[in-house]
Amino acid sequence: MPSEKNLELDELERLERARDDADGDARPGAPEPAPDEELDVPSDALGTAARLWSAASGQRWRLVVAAVCSVAYVAGSLGATAYSAGLIDHLWANIQASFAAGEPFVVSLDNAGIEILTFLGIWTSAWAAYTVQGLVMASFAERLNLRLRSQIADKLARLPLSYYDAHQPGDTISRATNDLDKISEVLQRGLLQLLMAFAMVGGAIILMSTYDLALTAIFVAFALVAGVVTKLVTSYTLKVAAARQEALGTLTGRVEEAYSGRAVIKAFGCEEASEADIAEAAERLAETSASADFVTNAIAPAIRLLMRLCQVTVGLLAGGMLVMGQISVGVFQAFFQYVMQASEPLTQLSLTVNMLQGALAAAERVFALLDEGEVVPDPERPAALPDPVEGRVAFEHVRFGYAPDRPLMRDVSLVAEPGQKVAIVGATGAGKTTLINLLMRFYEVDGGRVTLDGVDTRELTRSGLRRQFGMVLQDAWLFEGTIADNIAYGKSGATREEVEAAARAAHVDFFVRTLPHGYDTMLSNDAENISQGQRQLLTIARAMLTDPAILILDEATSSVDTRTEQAIVRAMEAIMENRTSFVIAHRLSTIVDADLILVMEKGTIIEQGTHEQLLAAGGAYAELYRSQFA
Repeated sequence: MPSEKNLELDELERLERARDDADGDARPGAPEPAPDEELDVPSDALGTAARLWSAASGQRWRLVVAAVCSVAYVAGSLGATAYSAGLIDHLWANIQASFAAGEPFVVSLDNAGIEILTFLGIWTSAWAAYTVQGLVMASFAERLNLRLRSQIADKLARLPLSYYDAHQPGDTISRATNDLDKISEVLQRGLLQLLMAFAMVGGAIILMSTYDLALTAIFVAFALVAGVVTKLVTSYTLKVAAARQEALGTLTGRVEEAYSGRAVIKAFGCEEASEADIAEAAERLAETSASADFVTNAIAPAIRLLMRLCQVTVGLLAGGMLVMGQISVGVFQAFFQYVMQASEPLTQLSLTVNMLQGALAAAERVFALLDEGEVVPDPERPAALPDPVEGRVAFEHVRFGYAPDRPLMRDVSLVAEPGQKVAIVGATGAGKTTLINLLMRFYEVDGGRVTLDGVDTRELTRSGLRRQFGMVLQDAWLFEGTIADNIAYGKSGATREEVEAAARAAHVDFFVRTLPHGYDTMLSNDAENISQGQRQLLTIARAMLTDPAILILDEATSSVDTRTEQAIVRAMEAIMENRTSFVIAHRLSTIVDADLILVMEKGTIIEQGTHEQLLAAGGAYAELYRSQFA
């Protein structure tokens, strides 16, 4: 069975979809989803790097160990080259002496053998340091990645529904997957590579200068040109890397939407339009990826070509000096090794800088998600509700708007007495579901207050408040699991007998027992192996099982046939007895017996009373009733 936190996140998303389905454009003034915009380059690269360092608290020792091993590798590599200069000269002298004496040259412990073993030991130590560095750095990167993923998971549970209104699911998924993977990859392959490149180049230049300043100056000149080229390309790389991540998030969102809505797409014959939409997003990703890959990968061959020219130049000049006897054979090969050792890091440096810039762009997107505004924290000392909860609900001069400059509710007041059946009716977009969202604290009121048994709901914890409610939505949300698990969701530790009793009360027991495995039947993705009406019956059974103080029914019988609807209404009437209930209804025949009917229009309650009172008033309710039963 899925974890409670994951189910809560899914339930919030399903609730949001249900609200849109049931209330149409029920959120006048709600913010429109943010359009796709090309990301700018990271606004604060140093600040982002500092936040990554802060996020690595407790794991920094691994970075220190990796850095020490990297220094040991660089020192071993440069030291081995310096040692090879004397070793080569020693071997060359012994070889010449052997040839002059007419004897073959044989390596032994006394004849350069110890020096060769020492040379091998230096390189072995450097290899060991490099291996340890790679292992420790991989551990550091993956642990940091796990920590950031955990922070995102916790963050998603604290984000308000307004965030999900304004962001596509694919964009959020991309930040939690692709962006974090990019950060991990660069940390493993790029960070210490950058440090080692700087150390290798700097150390090689210092040691080369001890052999010949003129040759060293030539190398430095080529290195400066390579640095200038790298800097020019890096500024452009930042932009294309950010654009690629944005395009990837857009494509992920489009694919997710097309997959979840595939039945609707097929029903309306919009397969070609959907494919074209995804193809357009994929084409944009291909274009941005091509630009990013070209810039990222083309710079390395360019720098490598430049350094090869440097090697040819140095080789010709050093060869001339060798022929003239100005340098020894050992110094010649050592100097040329240093040129090789410093040239390749310079080539890697350009590629690594580009990778790091892309990782910073990804990290900035991750931190932007972590910096999003959260729901108002629960009070440290929450108020206590009466035991048992009576179920008196009051809206007192409530003001609310999905956007601050576009208010929806300006002064809404109502009272639902304990045990009353309150029906909420109105045209699509009137704000019916918004009223329920404020009651459940899915959104916070801008003014006034909502009370439960005289207690301001803002003085309660959200979990404590929502435990008092049972909700049945028009969109029947079920998770992948058994039918029994789906009915038992919301009541931890429910027995099989309680589950079956709730199923019988919701008239769902019969069809469940016709399934091959009964209550142990696994529901597939989105429960597509049962009908929409059967899904809704299961959610009604779920609400019955929780035995809440207050019931909320949002078009709860919209997907069942008339005969089943009548049976469910009778079952609902039984569980609604002595409970406060809120019923959002479009078919007025289901709420004529309501104790209080609220008629809403543009977020405001324009009429309230019983069915007979509102008919006698001849207002909006009477007109709506006549339109259905004329």
